[in-house]
Amino acid sequence: MNSIWTDTATFSSYEKLDKNIKTDVLIIGGGITGLLCAYMLKQAGVKYTLVEADTICSGITKNTTAKITSQHGLIYHKLLKNAGLEKARMYLAANELAIKEYDKLCNSINCNYELKDSYVYSTNNKNLIKKELDALNIIGYKAYFTKKIPVPIDIEGAVCFKNQAQFNPLQFLSEISKDLNIYEYTKVLKIENNIAYTNHNKIMASDIIVATHFPFINTHGNYFLKMYQDRSYVVAIENKSQNTDLEMRNIASDISGMYVDDEKTGMSFRTYDNMLLIGGGSHRTGKYGGNYTELYSFVEKNYPHCSIKYHFSTQDCMTVDEIPYIGHYSKFTPHLYVATGFNKWGMTSSMVAAMILRDMLTGIDNPYRYVFSPSRLYLKPQLFVNCIEATKNILTPSTKRCPHLGCALKWNQAEHTWDCPCHGSRFTKDGELIDNPATDDLKNN
Repeated sequence: MNSIWTDTATFSSYEKLDKNIKTDVLIIGGGITGLLCAYMLKQAGVKYTLVEADTICSGITKNTTAKITSQHGLIYHKLLKNAGLEKARMYLAANELAIKEYDKLCNSINCNYELKDSYVYSTNNKNLIKKELDALNIIGYKAYFTKKIPVPIDIEGAVCFKNQAQFNPLQFLSEISKDLNIYEYTKVLKIENNIAYTNHNKIMASDIIVATHFPFINTHGNYFLKMYQDRSYVVAIENKSQNTDLEMRNIASDISGMYVDDEKTGMSFRTYDNMLLIGGGSHRTGKYGGNYTELYSFVEKNYPHCSIKYHFSTQDCMTVDEIPYIGHYSKFTPHLYVATGFNKWGMTSSMVAAMILRDMLTGIDNPYRYVFSPSRLYLKPQLFVNCIEATKNILTPSTKRCPHLGCALKWNQAEHTWDCPCHGSRFTKDGELIDNPATDDLKNN
């Protein structure tokens, strides 16, 4: 089924690249990150070209819940402990700046942009809420505590950030992508010496940005070790009846904010029009989890007067320290850049990436770049989990193997796809590529 956003926006069509070209900056990937990078570079007067393997916004971007917030779970007490006060403040400041940039851009775009308070709740750990509030107080950000939220979940407490936002991402991107220099159906297969090769052409560029969700170049950066992908599911529900009696009032009318559980397997909530979007069922790609079954059961129990109008799923790149990788692809690639690992917070993270990369490419010293540097130390427990998972699946006998690095694929019964538990590539039952980092279909299906 299409996502709730896909039915609301129309994009311009772009030609397929049919010749060799030269550009100052090549952007690979036509999701929100690539498009924001292109938009920012155009505004800065930089000559750029964006190429997309399919059509723009046809991948992960169309399935987001589209919350624009600097409240990325209960992350700030961890940042304070692991990264220090200065970097914790800079992480928050970078994302607050991203919200301001959205506010400025969306002021002239009809994309259902709404200011909303954001809440992260815990169902079982009030002490964790207190630790987060204490950390935010040290950082210097005014957050608020609440004991109740207007959704049918018992909580120990929640942290509230005021004046965050939500919007329709495809309506926004449909507008800012107009008049950008884009080629669709142009898949980059490899990069060598600042030349990107497609099936029939080559693109010469002074600098290259890889904005393909999960980076596809394995010879630098070790992203296949320092990230994994996590799948999550969303349903959009609305009243079965238009009856406006109190007991049948609009499902979205009492949901004034945006809500998410701090647990990765917990649920999230936001409204759009007269619908309530409920997310959950998360699990590592290629593993078992709650998926749609968990959401359907929740709706049946708690919203029996509602019906499901949309259901869709997505996946997110998860880093070992919960901070995105934005900057040079590796310390050995001065002209190759990357933006990835947004840890389920792609809206603000993509804007932060676009602003940082624009500044790096135009010679501006952006102070936030050091927080997000992909070359930072990353010896965290999750790194070893990723290594064990990859080793186990590479050694697992299977007739279905991922062309990315050879891991054994797992059948996803909920979505009828072949999924890679190592790095998150996904394929249809017939072997056609759905999600990267793989760049090819399955062979011999």
